[in-house]
Amino acid sequence: MRTLTLRRSTRWLASILLTISVVLVGIAWYGGSSPAKADDNPGSAQGLGQLSGLLPRNNLVLESALQVDLTQETVRLPLYKGTANGHSVWFILTEASDAGLARNSGLNYAPKLANIAISCAACVQTVTLDSPTPDANKFGPAVVHFQGEPDFTPTRTCVPGPNGFPPASFSPGAVAGPGYSPFIRIAGSDVVYNAPIVATGDGPFDVTTHTNTGDRVLGIHIAPPPPPGQFLDSWVDLLLVKGFDAGQPILYLSTEAGDPLAAVLERSVYVPALANAAYNGGDDFLGSARERLFGFINGQTGANNPQAQGFRNIALNGHAAEDASATNTALINGLRNGGDLLNVFGDFPTLKDPRHADAYSPLWDAQLGQWTQKAIDLGLDKRQIDENVVFNLAATRPDLITGPGGAPYGSVGIDINCAVIGFTNDPPTANLVAPAPNSQFPPR
Repeated sequence: MRTLTLRRSTRWLASILLTISVVLVGIAWYGGSSPAKADDNPGSAQGLGQLSGLLPRNNLVLESALQVDLTQETVRLPLYKGTANGHSVWFILTEASDAGLARNSGLNYAPKLANIAISCAACVQTVTLDSPTPDANKFGPAVVHFQGEPDFTPTRTCVPGPNGFPPASFSPGAVAGPGYSPFIRIAGSDVVYNAPIVATGDGPFDVTTHTNTGDRVLGIHIAPPPPPGQFLDSWVDLLLVKGFDAGQPILYLSTEAGDPLAAVLERSVYVPALANAAYNGGDDFLGSARERLFGFINGQTGANNPQAQGFRNIALNGHAAEDASATNTALINGLRNGGDLLNVFGDFPTLKDPRHADAYSPLWDAQLGQWTQKAIDLGLDKRQIDENVVFNLAATRPDLITGPGGAPYGSVGIDINCAVIGFTNDPPTANLVAPAPNSQFPPR
């Protein structure tokens, strides 16, 4: 598995290695990753919002979520039973491509998912539903029969490199089996749902080393048969990810990735087929199933640094080499207090402009930025929190930010399945700045 992993990630890993050499020179010159002084930069850090307790329900965008516990850094979602290859699997639901059905089930509306199979038939799997008798199902969901499932038996590894990131070696903790995609279409329907499988079998469930669960699964409850006239939820607790959208701190899940190194960093299932989903650099153009995510390779680091962000940050402060579990409080607290990737998202369901709210998709096309030596020397390598600010920088200041290894800024060919959960301060409603002329802003 490691040989496959390294080969498929060679191109952008090589760029990252070059980046780190640039970063180390910058750190030696600049004196480390200490917080830069505040200024009028609209992309500078503005906090992570609520950090403990239960998130108020009016801060949720995924309305089906049962609770968000910010002290434990988890979201509790309803868990549904399915089958694959003759045994039980357990899945969650986060998005639907139809507005009415999404609203009916408390899911995020993601119309772009209707494009998921363009040029990639393997990116969506057709499933079937049981047709139970009234005696067999007085009230509740039907069992879903999947064609494929993830293999959770591999051991996730992430051996730190000399400077934390890039890793010296790595391998995903879960890999798609034949026919698996988290995106499903029920036979007889055109609607596409995001339905990641997060556990297999009938228990006991390994929520420590994750031999039969996803690497973000921290707890599972399978409901007993309900008393007459009642319904009881099964549920799963999943480790959250922090990020930003339109200047506001947000929460999301990461469940699958089309690149093995991304799958390791995101603690998600490696699904090679997703690399072919429509399409690299597509964003809001015709036929695209993707939305943009903005990550940073060589952002600042430091557990108490409000400007920290990116790959080196999660490697050094987010316990990336360790298994996630409810008992690993050092990992949970590290991520909770800013040790995460802290990616910047594009369109979000709460944006006031319907064009942008309805352009949301959980399939994120990664745009990875590298701060230049000049940006580091001037202390401009600050935490970013708004997509317009990022691509305005890329368009007008290529002397400050580029793609990996100095490449042109834009898509790097990595996509990640990340469903948004909610926001921890105010809802994202509009970008902080207008797009600069000729920036990478979708055409009207």
